[in-house]
Amino acid sequence: MPDAPRRKPVARTKPAGRTKPAAPQRQPRAPLPPDPARRRAVVSGALLSVLLVGVLFAFVYPTQTFLDQRSATTKAREQLDLLRTENAKLADATKRLGNDDEIARIAREFYGLVKPGEHPFVILPAPTTTTAPPAPAAGGAPKSTP
Repeated sequence: MPDAPRRKPVARTKPAGRTKPAAPQRQPRAPLPPDPARRRAVVSGALLSVLLVGVLFAFVYPTQTFLDQRSATTKAREQLDLLRTENAKLADATKRLGNDDEIARIAREFYGLVKPGEHPFVILPAPTTTTAPPAPAAGGAPKSTP
């Protein structure tokens, strides 16, 4: 059948009677009445959050400030004790310097001053000894030591 006429393709159609029903139109829902339990939970959550922030500002921040001030006070007291000790030493030194004998002692000890008619002596420290090997004799080879 080489010369048989060809048939045109036929468009397929849906069989009559098997059609999808149209989707029903959605009606907008009426807004739900507010739920009092949910509203109460949201309001109480917000109030608890505000209360927590208030407690933090009322107690935590002042506590931190108090601890910082206590630390600074401790450091200031330690410095004050040190200064009082130093003042006591300086007052004692001032009292001693009111005496002529103390002034003469300091002049002799630190500045090397002498009274008229005295002769100053300076004592030198003893020389340090070093043990050096004896020098080799002229013309001879150095001796080895075991």
